[in-house]
Amino acid sequence: MSLKAKLNRMKKHMNLSEADEVEAKIEQPTTDVPHLQKWKDLHAHPYFLDGDYALVRKKQYPINYQHGRYVFQELENVVERWNNHHRAHPLSSKHLTPSDLLFFDTETTGLGGGVGNTIFLLGYSQYTENGISVNQYFLPGPGAEVPMYQAFLDDVKELKNLVTYNGKAFDWPQVKTRHTLIREQVPKLPQFGHFDLLHGARRIWKNEMESVRLANVEEQQLGFERKEDIPGYLAPMLYFEFVKDPDPELIEGVLKHNEEDILSLITLYIRMSHLLLDVEGKSLTAEEQYQSARWWEAVGEEDHAAVLYAKTIGRYEKEAKKALALIYKKQDQIHKSIDIWLALSQNTNDEDCDIELAKYYEHKVKDYEKALHYALSAYQKWKEKKRILKDKEENERLLYMKRIERLEQKKAR
Repeated sequence: MSLKAKLNRMKKHMNLSEADEVEAKIEQPTTDVPHLQKWKDLHAHPYFLDGDYALVRKKQYPINYQHGRYVFQELENVVERWNNHHRAHPLSSKHLTPSDLLFFDTETTGLGGGVGNTIFLLGYSQYTENGISVNQYFLPGPGAEVPMYQAFLDDVKELKNLVTYNGKAFDWPQVKTRHTLIREQVPKLPQFGHFDLLHGARRIWKNEMESVRLANVEEQQLGFERKEDIPGYLAPMLYFEFVKDPDPELIEGVLKHNEEDILSLITLYIRMSHLLLDVEGKSLTAEEQYQSARWWEAVGEEDHAAVLYAKTIGRYEKEAKKALALIYKKQDQIHKSIDIWLALSQNTNDEDCDIELAKYYEHKVKDYEKALHYALSAYQKWKEKKRILKDKEENERLLYMKRIERLEQKKAR
């Protein structure tokens, strides 16, 4: 008879509360754990449940610990800045505290989706009054998912906000998939809000970095360089070796890799938040300042984006002016847009500005001669540029011809 069945039988006679029952499950070892002392040396202990077990590893870092260029305590300042900031953003932690954020990552047996891919390590870090807590939940072998998820869900049931790196597309969907297979035996998954920092990294640094893999972002943006790191692609092979020979030394490097992943998420959130909240842009590259403005514009904060674009002019001239002109157009400040488009038309080979001027003079002013002038100017600039996609090129050419012919007809009337 399983331990769970025995406890249920005894519960009727002992009047155990649910909390007492769970505690009893945890404290009753039902099987030997190979290399138990080695696990303890790694700060890990078995979590027994219903005749099986998972390994739970817990460590603490002081809040003044420096990880790369950043100290974890800066998270307090970042969350305070978001709480004092009245504009909405996908990375905003307004109405939250530092401890409300769960910095989360997984290690899996493959990169594909579906039930054939098993999560063998769940890891998260959290800002607490005692320091930075690092919790990891390890699957020692097939069939032990129930104790692994039970231990994890017991610890995160009060938390509502995930911070991940590609977690929206991969990590959390995988958790949901695996949880579905055992949902009758473990608690429900919490309804998490989600900050996926990969999307931010792509927005901000895609033109400055060859790759926005987390390891590259750590090195180039966070000043953190891993030493003797186990590459992520080796983790599945090492795990399969561990399943055959359950020696913790085989998997120690994977645990360390995951630990550094989730610690880096804290400092990356700090870095991105400072970047987005830096109105003056003095500590940002021209590209970062411009991409920050674009992101604010994309989330509907056009007034704020306009301020940032204006400060970017001089460092990121043409693109910032074009973006600013379009915001002015939406805000019915067309006279400001015209000034920018006229200047760019004269000083650059950007046909978009000429098209905007052609639209303005055709539809607003009804000056078809000027409209035709700018339509022809745009077409000439467009022809001077090389294109790869012939179908797209032909479609664009036809649009130019249609505009020019229409304006010629209007001008001749």
